[in-house]
Amino acid sequence: MQSSVLAFATDLIDEGADTFFGRLTDRAGVGGVTLAAVYHEARDVFPHHPTRVVRYLEPGAAYFRPDPARWAGQRLAPPPARAIGDRDPFAEAAEQTRRRGLKLHAWTVFCHNDRLGFEHPDCAPANAFGDRLLTELCPAHPEVRRYALTLVDELARYGVDAIRAESLHFHGLRHGYHHERYFEELGPFAEALLGICFCPHCTAAATARGVAAERVREEVAAELRRRLAEEDAAAEPGALDRLADGELAAYLEASCATVTSLAAELAERAGQHGMRLSFMDAGGPGTGWLSGIDLPALTKAGVGIETLGYARTADAVREKVAAFGLHGVRPAELAVILRPMAQDCDGPANLAEKIAVLRGLGVPEVEFYNYGLMRLSSLDRIGAALRG
Repeated sequence: MQSSVLAFATDLIDEGADTFFGRLTDRAGVGGVTLAAVYHEARDVFPHHPTRVVRYLEPGAAYFRPDPARWAGQRLAPPPARAIGDRDPFAEAAEQTRRRGLKLHAWTVFCHNDRLGFEHPDCAPANAFGDRLLTELCPAHPEVRRYALTLVDELARYGVDAIRAESLHFHGLRHGYHHERYFEELGPFAEALLGICFCPHCTAAATARGVAAERVREEVAAELRRRLAEEDAAAEPGALDRLADGELAAYLEASCATVTSLAAELAERAGQHGMRLSFMDAGGPGTGWLSGIDLPALTKAGVGIETLGYARTADAVREKVAAFGLHGVRPAELAVILRPMAQDCDGPANLAEKIAVLRGLGVPEVEFYNYGLMRLSSLDRIGAALRG
């Protein structure tokens, strides 16, 4: 079983290569590092940072040095993070991992980009009223798709073994903006409807599949107006598959096809460069329909899947893996991320039991979240669990 720890490039910069990689190999005992290549805005607490505890990550920044020639003529391009200065952490990590016999993975956030969405609103998803959800990029937009392909080409320069593709799909209403406010209760049905993209590219894709996209948009807008106006209506249950006489369900299937085709394109491009691509499905089976995640279709398209195995017990991790099997994803096609921290693990034995379950099921890769956000004792817990 391959193993890796997810980390930020700032961990490498701030601690230095010998300390950073020494802790990964000597304390955690893993065989690789999964380094963030493009990441979203965040404020985090770093328990073992050498000089600071609270750190802000800037929105939509690259933690490698983009090649200007590759991005010529493209509106969507990732700026290098200010935190890396004149350095190229991915080049440094590539050299270090080659020298130390480790795997290098690129943890890449694609469509949750709170910088490019604000800079280019026409590339962001639009709800039924035309309001743009500016913390995201729409995977149906041709420029977004070109941006994603160029990112894959860029990362190939570093000898990356695998791209961990996070946020390669649509998102719902409540995702990724600080100080989101909902003073009136919307209800889950209205929230779901407010997160569906009706931008020109999504409606065109649905129309091409024979869906009455404009009728769907109008009926979604009317249903939302009713629920927003009437307090009693907000709490009413709803059926997405029945709205607009079933046309909304067909519209959402078109969204799934959009995501699947993009993931398949990126996986093929990655393969041409000798890399693998894993599609991160954080929510797990049955939760991703509104986000455009169709697990059986992704698997048939040759796209690997990665998910979060965040759970208190090994049995719960087993159930998560089994649920993917019911949706066409065999354990051998799955990578699982575990948290060694106290909220999931009460000690090395707990983590070792989860790893043993994954091994027994035939899951080939396990990763641990997140180097800078965990105590050093959690790194020791990984090492003890892997040895056990």
